Amino acid sequence: MTAGAPIRIGNASGFYGDRFSAVREMLTDGPLDVLTGDYLAELTMLILGRDRMKDPSLGYAKTFLRQLEENLGLALDRGVMVVSNAGGLNPAGLAERLREVVGKLGLTASVAYVDGDDLLARAGELNLGKPLTANAYLGAWGIAECLRAGADIVVTGRVTDASLVVGPAIARYGWTAADHDALAGAVVAGHVIECGTQATGGNYSGFGELDISRPGFPIAEIHPDGSSVITKHDGTGGAVTIGTVTAQLLYEIGAPRYANPDATARFDTIRLSEVDKDRIRISGVRGEAPPPTVKVCLNTLGGFRNQVEFVLTGLDIDAKAELVKAQMTAALAAQPPAELTWTLTRTAAADGETEEQASTLLRCVVKDANPDVVGRAFSGAAIELALASYPGFFVTAPPGKASPYAVYTAAFVDANMVPHNAHLPDGTVVALPAARETLALADLATPALPDPLPTGPTRRVPLGSIVDARSGDKGGSANVGVWARSDEAWRWLAHTLTVDEFRRLLPEAADLPVSRYVLPNLRALNFVVEGLLGQGVASQARFDPQAKGLGEWLRARHVDIPESLL
Repeated sequence: MTAGAPIRIGNASGFYGDRFSAVREMLTDGPLDVLTGDYLAELTMLILGRDRMKDPSLGYAKTFLRQLEENLGLALDRGVMVVSNAGGLNPAGLAERLREVVGKLGLTASVAYVDGDDLLARAGELNLGKPLTANAYLGAWGIAECLRAGADIVVTGRVTDASLVVGPAIARYGWTAADHDALAGAVVAGHVIECGTQATGGNYSGFGELDISRPGFPIAEIHPDGSSVITKHDGTGGAVTIGTVTAQLLYEIGAPRYANPDATARFDTIRLSEVDKDRIRISGVRGEAPPPTVKVCLNTLGGFRNQVEFVLTGLDIDAKAELVKAQMTAALAAQPPAELTWTLTRTAAADGETEEQASTLLRCVVKDANPDVVGRAFSGAAIELALASYPGFFVTAPPGKASPYAVYTAAFVDANMVPHNAHLPDGTVVALPAARETLALADLATPALPDPLPTGPTRRVPLGSIVDARSGDKGGSANVGVWARSDEAWRWLAHTLTVDEFRRLLPEAADLPVSRYVLPNLRALNFVVEGLLGQGVASQARFDPQAKGLGEWLRARHVDIPESLL
C-alpha cells in the first residue's frame, strides 16, 4: 500500500457464477491493495447445502478455488491481499484446500479464515426450527483480525457482503467499534461494489448511454474518514457515473437505516459527486451503532414442485385456457396438489406474422409435500390431453419429475449468541465479541419534499422517459428504487409516485403492504413490497422470482408527465 494513499479495494465476483476471468483481469489491469469476491446469496446457501449433504468436505464455492489456483501467483507478485466469502458453509475446508494449492504451486502465502456463522447445530436451542441451512450474517472484525495477523488470503462463511470491504479498511486505518461514521462509509462503499459490474453499467436502466459490451469490475478507494471514490481500472469497459452508483445504492435495500453488524449506515445522508471521468465520490455518510440482533438466513425444505407450459395459438385464447384448466382439474381430482397456480402470459399479437408471435403461454405450477403427487402423475396428466383438448395443443417440454424447492426465511437472534472467530495463519483462534454499543432500528421521519412543479400540459408516455429504476429481492419481499435524472424531475416524482400510484402502476402489488422511503440526496424513492415473491427465490413462486425486472416493468408503465420535463 502506498503511504498516504487510500486503500484500493476491488471486486471480482458479484455472485456464484460470475465472470471467471474477472480475478485475472482485476489483478492485471491495474493496481490494487485488496481483491474481494462475493459468492454468496440466499439461493447460493441452499446450493452449497446440497453440496455438503452429498459430500461433507464440500459446502464452499469451488469456482473461487479454481480462480485462486490460476491467479494466486499474480496476486502475491503484486502484493494484493484476497478476501472472499467463498467459504460458504465450510470456510475451514476451503482454507485447507487453499493451503494445498499454495503448496502445490510452490508459493509462500498465509491463509486464514473466519467462522461462527453456521448455527445449524444450534437451531433448536435458538428456536430456528429444523432448517437445511442456518447462517448468521457476521461483520468485518474477524476479517480485520486475520489481515492484521499477516494473512494473504482470508475466506469466510456468511458475512455481510459489505464486510468484505469494511474488514480491510478497519485493518488499514485502525478504526474502533465507536467509529460509526467511518464504518458506515465503508459499508456504503462495500454495498456499491459487492455486486460487481452492476456498479459499472450492468443491469442499468440507462444502459443505452453507455458501452457495456464488457463492463469492468468496480473498485472502492476508501479514505481514513470512511469516504470513498468508486472507480474501475483505466481502459476497462462500462462506466462509473452518478447514475450507475445510484442504481447500486438502491439495490436490495429497505428503510434508510441500512443495518450491518459493524454499524448502521444512514442512506439518507449519502452524497454523490463526480470528481473525474469514472470517479464518483461518496461522502457525508452518517453511521450509528449496529442493532442488538443479527440476521440469520434460514433455508428449509418446502416440498416439491413441477410445472407445465401449454402453448395457446391463434384465436379463442380465453376459451382454450378455460378448457385445459377444467380438464386438468378433473384429471387431478383424485389426489389434488396442495398448491396449483395458473398464469396466462399474453404475448400474442392480434395478427402475428409468425406462429410464435400468434401464441400465448399458459403456465401451470404445482407444489406438494409428496413428490409423487406433483411428479409424473401431474405432468403425465397434462400430456394425456394432447389429442383430447384445445386445437393446436402442444407444450414447451416433455413430462418431467418433481423437483425439491426450498423456503427462505429470515430470523433475528441476539448478537451475543453468535460466535465470531478469526482463525489466524499460525493456527491461533481469536474470538471477536459482539458490539457493546447497539441501537435498535427505528423508522426515520419522512424528510420534507421539494416544492411541486407548477401545473401545465402533460403527455402520456412511459415513466422511464424521465426516471431510472433498479429492483431486487429480499427473501419474499421486493424493492424498487426509482430516481430522477434532474432536480425538476425530482420535484415531479416525489409528489406523483405515491404508494397508491405505485400500486396502480403495478397491479401485482395492489393488495400487498407497500412502504415508500424518500432519499432526497439521491433524488430517489425506494419502495418495498412485502410478500411479492412468496417464500423467496428458492421456492420459484413467481415468473421473475428475484424481481430483477420489476423496476423495468414500472418504467414501462404509461403516466401523464409534464411536457416541460420531456
